[in-house]
Amino acid sequence: MEKYKIVVCDHIHEEGLNLLRRDDQVEMIFAADMDKTALLDVIKDADVAITRSSTDVDDKFIQAGRGLKAIVRAGVGVDNVDIPGCSKEGIIVMNVPTANTIAAVELTMTHMLSCMRMFPYSHDHLKNQRVWKREKWYGYELKGKKLGVIGFGNIGSRVGIRSKAFEMDVIAYDPYIHSSKASDVGVKYTTNFEDILACDIITIHTPKNKETVGMIGADEIAKMKDGVVLINCARGGLYDEDALYDGLKSGKIRFAGIDVFNKEPAIDNKLLDLDNICVSPHLGANTFESQLGIALEAAQQAIEAAKGIAYPHALNLPIDETKIPSFVKPFLEMSQKIGFLASQMNKAPIVSIKVSGRGDIAEYVNSLATFVTVGALADISGDTINYVNADFIAKERGIKIETEELPASTVYKNLVTVKLTTDKNVIEISTTMFNDDVQRIVDINGFGVDVEPKGNMILFKNTDVPGVIGQVGTLLAAHEVNIADFRLGRNKSGEALAVIIVDSAVNDKTIKELSALKACISVSYARI
Repeated sequence: MEKYKIVVCDHIHEEGLNLLRRDDQVEMIFAADMDKTALLDVIKDADVAITRSSTDVDDKFIQAGRGLKAIVRAGVGVDNVDIPGCSKEGIIVMNVPTANTIAAVELTMTHMLSCMRMFPYSHDHLKNQRVWKREKWYGYELKGKKLGVIGFGNIGSRVGIRSKAFEMDVIAYDPYIHSSKASDVGVKYTTNFEDILACDIITIHTPKNKETVGMIGADEIAKMKDGVVLINCARGGLYDEDALYDGLKSGKIRFAGIDVFNKEPAIDNKLLDLDNICVSPHLGANTFESQLGIALEAAQQAIEAAKGIAYPHALNLPIDETKIPSFVKPFLEMSQKIGFLASQMNKAPIVSIKVSGRGDIAEYVNSLATFVTVGALADISGDTINYVNADFIAKERGIKIETEELPASTVYKNLVTVKLTTDKNVIEISTTMFNDDVQRIVDINGFGVDVEPKGNMILFKNTDVPGVIGQVGTLLAAHEVNIADFRLGRNKSGEALAVIIVDSAVNDKTIKELSALKACISVSYARI
């Protein structure tokens, strides 16, 4: 009988190990206590490796385990996994994104209560200092307080539901969900971030990406109520730690509950010097129930992957390339880019995504739609979106996915059109491929263009009057933004669309000044 070798590189719950041991087709190697250099020899002939945060899946690991079918990251975060490197070697990367949900939710509530009642400090005063001084520890009740929840997904929504049970007034901010997801559970929904900043307590539950890193900084804290309480049990870096420190030290922030930090272990973090902060060492997933669930799910995923049955929660699994012509693969890559681009250009809750194909590519439009969906939801869903669960996540968010095979184009051999509809707007982008691998955007909302989907892109729509190009160029120069490429499209309604590729990132101030130009109809900014 063929045996599949699964190497457990880090400690997981014993029941996960037992699940591996019980399968007579699996040879389980427990290597959690092994030196990481010696581990490289063990994984050379392994089929699957199960890892956690203690094992870096870096170039050395990947090269040693080039025969691996898959790597299972037993947990949510994959910050220590080189996913592109694994993809180059054909190694599928999977994670376990939902097993620790309740643990993270309950830790958030723990920190919220600890901050309001200063529990860790009163505990220390009595137990360690042996001082009985009740009058020193007057706290605050949750009842009647206004809670702002940033990110109303799997964890944030459950925090909101539990906070309602404490008779709190809960407000959710999440521009990527429909308002009904909040209102259906009795939570107010807002699209105005200022409403969150006006709350008594603020808790954050977003993925960590370029939009959310440092999203609460000095400017945001200055707008908050005096005596606000801040909670972060999501990802380190969502609060600017310098601004958080200053706010706590000045008393603007009365208390903070923090489980995650920019740099971990955070034993030298200056936040620990303050006496109005509750901290924990990244315990979001640290419950026995959570660890049991993670171990069992990781072990089951490893067994299925080793046998080639399935790759649940795969983060880098495209369609079977052996079953598609070579010309399709570049379209798959481009489709994901266009989904990502469209979601940045049309920032609002997504209602529907429609993918149309003309020419030979039309036969593969369903596969293209999966890649478009992954791109469109990448910033919203963080680590949870992948090629396997894209349709499920879209359905969960109430997003309709449509595909359409159209007659061949008279202009292009193959043409793919992505139409992304949100609560606010519609954007339609058509793309093609030149010489089999040269990716080009050829139409944006009816404006004919010729643009490579790459880099920092400003999309400036304006009335077609003299002098606009000069005004835009002068304004960008004043902000030291260098133009690498400038493509202009026009329509019959007297409007023009400029797609401007620039060499560096563009800040919000620059975009606001562009939007203030007299001829401007709309302006958006995207990075691919």
